[in-house]
Amino acid sequence: MSKVTLDGNPIELSGKFPQPGDNAPPFTLTNSGLEEVKLDNWAGKRKILNIIPSIDTGVCAASTRKFNEKAGSLDNTVVLVVSADLPFAASRFCGAEGIKNVETLSTFRNYSFQQDYGVAIQDGPLAGLCARAVIVLDENNKVLHSQLVDEIKNEPDYDSALNVL
Repeated sequence: MSKVTLDGNPIELSGKFPQPGDNAPPFTLTNSGLEEVKLDNWAGKRKILNIIPSIDTGVCAASTRKFNEKAGSLDNTVVLVVSADLPFAASRFCGAEGIKNVETLSTFRNYSFQQDYGVAIQDGPLAGLCARAVIVLDENNKVLHSQLVDEIKNEPDYDSALNVL
């Protein structure tokens, strides 16, 4: 179990957060078309998992915009924005913002992702949502970089995530 903070207050997470060198756990999530997709859907591609509490917060929106801008044009790379938001909310946000270089995925039908990736918030006002994290995977789903952001209201370290690619 890991801990992060929200406004300096400890928040308990459950699950094991993947570390560099680990193989990423398989997952099934729901895309913006309400279809179930698996990690294997992006076999052979490098993946940036931008895991966020909710697209409707300023920091989550900023990280989605930043990865859309900086990573969306990288060769053989897909940016997957994962949250507990309903697919409708994520689609609305991306449409309104003109964000076209990321794919939004929801844990709303598949809570096991949060446990399997160690980002399941267990207590506090955000219980049930994902903690903020970035995980970069190679073409074979080996973890190249992982950051569980210590303070939920802080942005991730974009450069460290992008530099491994």
